[in-house]
Amino acid sequence: MEHFVNREDELSRLRRCYESDDAEMVVIFGRRRLGKTQLVQHSLSDRDDAIVYQATETTSQIQLDEFVDVASETFSGITQIKQNWEALLGYLGDQDGIVVLDEFPYLIDADESLPSVIQRLWDQRFQNTSGTLILVGSSISMMEEATLLGNSPLYGRFTERLDLRPLDFPAAQEFVPDDYSPEERLFTWGIFGGVPYYLDGVDLTQKLGTVLTEEVLSQKGYLHNEPEYVLRTELTDPNRYFAILTAIAAGKTTSNEIAQAVGIDGKQISTYTQKLERLRLIEREVPITEEKAKSRRGRYRILDPLFRFWFRFVYGKEDRYERLGEAAYDAVIEPQLPNFVSQEFEKLCQDVLPNLYPEETFLDIGRWWYKEYEVDAVGFTTDGTMIVGECKFTNAPLDYGALASLEDHAAEIRWTPETGDRDTKYALFTRSGATQSVQEAVSERDDVQLFDLSDIVFS
Repeated sequence: MEHFVNREDELSRLRRCYESDDAEMVVIFGRRRLGKTQLVQHSLSDRDDAIVYQATETTSQIQLDEFVDVASETFSGITQIKQNWEALLGYLGDQDGIVVLDEFPYLIDADESLPSVIQRLWDQRFQNTSGTLILVGSSISMMEEATLLGNSPLYGRFTERLDLRPLDFPAAQEFVPDDYSPEERLFTWGIFGGVPYYLDGVDLTQKLGTVLTEEVLSQKGYLHNEPEYVLRTELTDPNRYFAILTAIAAGKTTSNEIAQAVGIDGKQISTYTQKLERLRLIEREVPITEEKAKSRRGRYRILDPLFRFWFRFVYGKEDRYERLGEAAYDAVIEPQLPNFVSQEFEKLCQDVLPNLYPEETFLDIGRWWYKEYEVDAVGFTTDGTMIVGECKFTNAPLDYGALASLEDHAAEIRWTPETGDRDTKYALFTRSGATQSVQEAVSERDDVQLFDLSDIVFS
């Protein structure tokens, strides 16, 4: 089994379903590579009443035959049952068994009536048992259509719903060698994020340049075609989506900028961006002071760092890397890597604010911008404190100009706490230390704090 970390909340929720005296129907969904199958297998490691069937793209009859073969290892009597889904699943429910249908969308592809069959089975028979039925799927769009949307046959029937997301930063560190420096940890996070399949599949004992050269840049690499594979499993006509993701990775983040870069009418672009949002590939950020539904200042960002890396450095440039060979990383990637990783660095600085200011209770945390003003990290607290942060992931020390600029920009933020007057605190996050003038300001003022990479990584 692959290296399994974290997911304690999901494990406890699944085990609670197994031990329940009532019938349980669970849906587990999320984009590919997040470890859904490993989660289920881990949760069942001490059970002997479970069937885990991983569907493949084949005919319905072959799927039924394979399912019976798998199920008969645990419940031998199933070979005497009529071979259709309603009879087979009904029998297993009567045995109070745990049935996992992994890659459920493949089963629907072969038999589109299956969700309706399960609905009827659940309503008429399964609820009188203490069996557990678990439906797992990586195709978010199909899982939504089959199980989660209001017009789907199974809507409202699930007793538990697990929406699996990437691991957070602390959990992802369990894949990283112990001797990694804070800087190496942040570079790794900034490229591979919290996707177990990526972190577990590459050899992180090698230097980062070697890993990227061999596993991402090389056409034979483990992750070279990963984003393309994932997108083509979700999208029937992916070319325009590829163009949109390429534009976002290149820094075109507003709807108008993306539309112009791709050559799509500005009124049509939302059709595509909303689809990418539903697939968890991008998100639309708005300034922390604005409501997402009403704001017209939204910016899009690619959620998965590896996808962002691929669309910025790899897609359409494969021939260049083949020509450069082992020199590709030093010539093309390394000079741009700190700037590339800075986006994930800023997000991580936002995430650790509650740990760095434990005396505060945060209402909202995010970014803020307006015209030429921008603040990397902003936190509003219940006692009327606004914490603003400047994040510098560069080789140069953070200088006093960065603090002065942060003060100027923060003054433009329109936020009035319920307590009345607000108190402002300044957080300076730096990869490469700070100049003497900044250090003096930190020592002389009680409203300024300086944090280095170890504060962020180990907070």
